Amino acid sequence: MTEPALNVIFLWHMHQPDYRDPESDLSLLPWVRLHGVKDYLDMVTILDDFPGVRQNFNLVPSLLDQLQGYVDGTLSDQAYVLTRKNAANLSLEDKTAILKTFFHAHWDNMVKPYPRYWELLRLRGFHPASEALSEVQRYFSEQDFRDLQVWYNLTWIDPVFRQEYPDIGQMISKQRNFSETEKLKLLDLQLEIISRIIPAYREREERGQIELSTTPYYHPILPLLYDTSLASVSQPHDPLPGLRFAHPEDVEMQIKKALNRHRDCFGRYPRGMWPSEGAVCQELIPYFHRAGIKWIATDEGILANSTIAGGEHTPLDAYRAWSAVEGESRVEMIFRDHQLSDLIGFVYSHWNEKQAADDFISRLQEVRRRLGSRAGNSAVAIILDGENAWEHFPRDGADFLRELYARLQDTPGLSTNTVSGYLEGRPAGESRISWLYPGSWINANFRIWIGHTEDNLAWEYLGRARRALVLFEERKRQELAPGGEESAAGENNLSEKLKDKIKKAWEHIYIAEGSDWCWWYGDDHSSENDADFDELFRRHLMAVYRLTDQEIPEYLFRPIIQADKILHPENEISSFIDPRIDGRLGSYFEWRGAALCKVASLGGAMHRTEYLIKELYYGFNLENFFLRLDISRKVARDENCYPGLFLINHHQEKFRVRFTGQSDDDLILTFEDLNQDKKLVIGESGKSDAEEPELRFALQEIFELAIPFAALRAPVGTDLNFAVTIEQDNFEVQRIPAGGYLRLVVPGPDFEERMWYV
Repeated sequence: MTEPALNVIFLWHMHQPDYRDPESDLSLLPWVRLHGVKDYLDMVTILDDFPGVRQNFNLVPSLLDQLQGYVDGTLSDQAYVLTRKNAANLSLEDKTAILKTFFHAHWDNMVKPYPRYWELLRLRGFHPASEALSEVQRYFSEQDFRDLQVWYNLTWIDPVFRQEYPDIGQMISKQRNFSETEKLKLLDLQLEIISRIIPAYREREERGQIELSTTPYYHPILPLLYDTSLASVSQPHDPLPGLRFAHPEDVEMQIKKALNRHRDCFGRYPRGMWPSEGAVCQELIPYFHRAGIKWIATDEGILANSTIAGGEHTPLDAYRAWSAVEGESRVEMIFRDHQLSDLIGFVYSHWNEKQAADDFISRLQEVRRRLGSRAGNSAVAIILDGENAWEHFPRDGADFLRELYARLQDTPGLSTNTVSGYLEGRPAGESRISWLYPGSWINANFRIWIGHTEDNLAWEYLGRARRALVLFEERKRQELAPGGEESAAGENNLSEKLKDKIKKAWEHIYIAEGSDWCWWYGDDHSSENDADFDELFRRHLMAVYRLTDQEIPEYLFRPIIQADKILHPENEISSFIDPRIDGRLGSYFEWRGAALCKVASLGGAMHRTEYLIKELYYGFNLENFFLRLDISRKVARDENCYPGLFLINHHQEKFRVRFTGQSDDDLILTFEDLNQDKKLVIGESGKSDAEEPELRFALQEIFELAIPFAALRAPVGTDLNFAVTIEQDNFEVQRIPAGGYLRLVVPGPDFEERMWYV
């Protein structure tokens, strides 16, 4: 007798915030267009080669709007405008903007494989200061700028389209000396690819291979729209905004608008919804129910904190659907497998694709084994971002997905399914959630979006702008109503022009309620576009006042971001250090002159949920680079997670330090020169297997490491960039910082003397 198959549910979340400038409808950032030609189309068309694989895609309305804007010609972006400009007519401002932004791509996977693009990056410099770009542009010829315009747009097009569109492959082969005609043809091909996206999803849902779901329109954190005080349940010690934001009516509007937009695009209402950031609470259940939403999804951490019928949680509870109930309202829920989702999002990009696919399948089979006879009525939900992970994979993740889908299609005992397909096929049960814990997919709380000074300030500014709009609307209705009292007549007497202004003002409020602005506020995440997000958020609030003929508050002209958070330590290196490398917390003065980084402040576009290392220190003397990580030997052994280091010198030569022996008696570290394929094996006692510059390390109460600059071929005055890694079972599972590098300049003998004058 064939044993029942375990349901495997993939839900790919496709989302971009609304990048459109309130004044011009020109997008300040190009990510809808660039991800449009890299991720959205091929993610669904790849399924044509795997008819036995069913998938789920969550498409956010604000993304659909912008995709459609590119298709109908009503939307452009600043990078697109800079690309279309004839290279012969670029101004100094244009040139510096191009040099600053046209290398925003994964260098190892999207720049270095193409000799001409890599040549242009080296000509610009790997980490130039922004103020130096006006000087750097003098070294670029007109043809250099034209080739850069082409390569930035070319590298973002998914490799799958190079066969389908021969012009793309020909341009890659040509490498250089592109013409204006070729450049404009490339932009036309981008728009052609984008025009296929929405019809492709609709077609594959109509034939039953995928299910489409939606998210509240502008991706807001619904529980915080309902009432910001809900954050105090999971964050009892965090300060909340002084002005409480509590607008359930906005919850209803964001859901309703999303359902209608989804129907307009795909011809039917969705059955399910991924609430923005998996953010849920008990109070939202009636809103989902009234909207006709049959299912929602969030992280397993929410279920673990919720109250369930019977009162006892087991580790396998997350592998079945649950009914969340509030009075007569009911919605079905599935829960994201945290580990499996993060393996795809953060780990497998560093693995061989066959090995990664095999590992994933083996983990699914282990879940099935644990479930036993219950497997047929159970489901493993893998839910993650469908865009940002792939640039970290070779060939944009296509090889990994093909290996994975082939195994999923052919492995007995595993069956991919849509969410609705799973819910309809399982027998009705008594799995009921009595009280749904308020939180998100990240640590089952809302700390990314509220609680930090910057986040709270954003909520206060939003609340003030919304209140100003409400008061303006009420005042106008009273002025125009018979007898001066508010009535339906007052609404009817509003001019069409005034109604349109009020409608637009509300739209800016709804956009400003999106989660993405506060994602970048606070110390959780940082990117090169932090200032752009800050400016966009404030511009939307300014537009509310402008449309209602009210004075714009002065505070909206000042950035909310309090400081530049992009990969900067708490304090810079201030003096030479010479710590004793013994892994012990010795004298405070050993590391006093070092730089200190609070690891939680160095995030990236995607979010890792826990850090084994809270702080790191780095410094130097004339001969050595020193690193300290506050992780103990016991923690490393218990978690089977060991620290490592990745370094790049000024010639872009790469070096890696990693543990290769993990016995209790003696730890073994390997220093790899990745450019010359050399390895140096070092014991904790300091002995090595070769006569090389001395590397020293110790892992006891803390991890300490010393590497001679000579071993890194890093002379005085040159840049040294580095990132800390965490490895588990010889595979990288975490990177600090998540994107980019920490940086220092190799010191000369006069370093301390110069520091006196700083």
